[in-house]
Amino acid sequence: MTTATPSTPPEPAPSGLTLPVLTERVEAVSALYARKFGIERDPDWFVLKLAEEMGELTQAYLTATGRTRPRAAPDQVPDDGRAALAAEVADVLAHLLLLARSQGIDVERAVREKWLVWEGEVGGQAGAGRKSAVADPPR
Repeated sequence: MTTATPSTPPEPAPSGLTLPVLTERVEAVSALYARKFGIERDPDWFVLKLAEEMGELTQAYLTATGRTRPRAAPDQVPDDGRAALAAEVADVLAHLLLLARSQGIDVERAVREKWLVWEGEVGGQAGAGRKSAVADPPR
């Protein structure tokens, strides 16, 4: 696989699932869900739903790492909660993509401009990459 640069797009995943394709598929499912359950997806809904899902992710993480009170008997929590954690990661990712889409944000571009400009410094290669207008690395 080749490394993507601003002038060369990334190669699609073997499944053909790219970030834009994933975003549109998630949008279709979210729109169906909203119609089916009578949910109005106004601008606030996207960010509030993301916050809700972050809470659920936090709960699943605490369960999977053994840092919360048990909500079920240990024998009723298969794989120590890892599947529930994975499901909540998927929910947060999907809702983040929905929020970005609703606000007209190009996620790939935003990640390139905010995060990937620092790739030249990965592994002690300071100064080897492109210069950034960003003052501090992302946290």
